[in-house]
Amino acid sequence: MSSVRIECVASEGYRIGESPVWDEKEGELLYVDITGRKVCRWSPLTRQAQAIAVDAPVSSVALRKSGDYVITLGTRFAALKWNEGLVTTITQVDKDKANTRFNDGKVDPAGRYFAGTMAEEIRPAVLERHQGSLYTLFPDLSVVKHFDQVDISNGLDWSLDHRTFFYIDSLSYSVDAFDYDLQTGKIGNRRSIYKLEKEESIPDGMCIDTEGKLWVACYDGGRVIRLDPETGKRLQTVKLPVDKTTSCCFGGKDYSEMYVTSASDGMDKEWLSRQPQAGGIFKITGLGVKGIPPYPFAG
Repeated sequence: MSSVRIECVASEGYRIGESPVWDEKEGELLYVDITGRKVCRWSPLTRQAQAIAVDAPVSSVALRKSGDYVITLGTRFAALKWNEGLVTTITQVDKDKANTRFNDGKVDPAGRYFAGTMAEEIRPAVLERHQGSLYTLFPDLSVVKHFDQVDISNGLDWSLDHRTFFYIDSLSYSVDAFDYDLQTGKIGNRRSIYKLEKEESIPDGMCIDTEGKLWVACYDGGRVIRLDPETGKRLQTVKLPVDKTTSCCFGGKDYSEMYVTSASDGMDKEWLSRQPQAGGIFKITGLGVKGIPPYPFAG
């Protein structure tokens, strides 16, 4: 694929850039800096990023049907009013645990917000194991816990027919699938559909394209990979100029551009001098596939 082009569009050097989401109404890219405690919005028109500071690690952001956004903040689901910079707590999880926080989250096709937790890291990807859980915030603002014993709750998306839920627990080095009931939001029958190769390192954020193939950002692997969930085969690898690629989404006017977030936390001076764009936001064009618009939270 010689037509693939990679450009660093925001070189702010975010600590842990994550959860890119295309906001079609604004024509801008939403994302967070987890340890930098910021929710950000980048405009392709001005080529500038705006940021709202928050009071805890913020790990995912999603559109909201009624306007503005919902975020996962510390161990809270919260609402964010962008223009006022106002954050209000919706509900809290993991009340019995002192040192967990939310990680990746995404809204399902019925408008439910799925997000999981993990232990606070000692160093990047070094943490107390099995402390996390996977939750859903329903449109009526109730919360359901699906399972616990999670290491690093990460990438999530749904098949185009909405009958399969894809999920990553990073330290399992696996992309998993569940049967999905769109009516109830229930998941079951977990199985692994892809195990990462050594050089691909740690699976992180994920998104799906209009052909039903998955794109997975590989943390410490410096790449995004395209997988066929039916065959379990890797179809394509796109390498980036930074090692700590964290997540990906499709965006732009027709969802033909891919945006990839990255991190700089855990890199020493020498490493950063070799990868000056670490923590940047990247745009990939020429992939020849498109993505689907993100679903908004219905509550």
